[in-house]
Amino acid sequence: MSESSTSMTSHRPYLLRALYEWIADNGMTPHLLVDATRPAVQVPAHAVKEGKIVLNVAARAVSHLEMGNDFIRFSARFGGVSHPVNVPVGAVLAIYARETGQGMALPEDASLEETALDDASDPPEAAAPSPQLSAVPSDPPPDGDDDGPHTPTPRRGGHLRIVK
Repeated sequence: MSESSTSMTSHRPYLLRALYEWIADNGMTPHLLVDATRPAVQVPAHAVKEGKIVLNVAARAVSHLEMGNDFIRFSARFGGVSHPVNVPVGAVLAIYARETGQGMALPEDASLEETALDDASDPPEAAAPSPQLSAVPSDPPPDGDDDGPHTPTPRRGGHLRIVK
């Protein structure tokens, strides 16, 4: 086989679409963990924490969702204000169901690493280490079992009220 016939496109967008569909088909809420420091990531800066952002990509939470081979694009509300979101597929670190935490942390994309190294003027040793993922509990631990301080996730109530 020739070298051109053995090179394949990235498997990341296919994994993302398959896992998105699996999570949605099971009635769960798909979330993406995104490295917001990557080039071409377009998300509201106020929603980024420690260089990462978690995006709810459920059909009821976004509009015009497009999961292409290069970018994931949609419109979503942050703090009640609609924002366009563009995320390169290579910036997605994980996809998981909010309710159960089931999903997948995606491996680094070799083609993205090669491109980054080709574009960088510094030697590879000078490059910053990639961020590490850690498990985040979906429910707060019962009282008394807490190993340290934590900030509870604010619960969003409905934004509609009944007027008589």
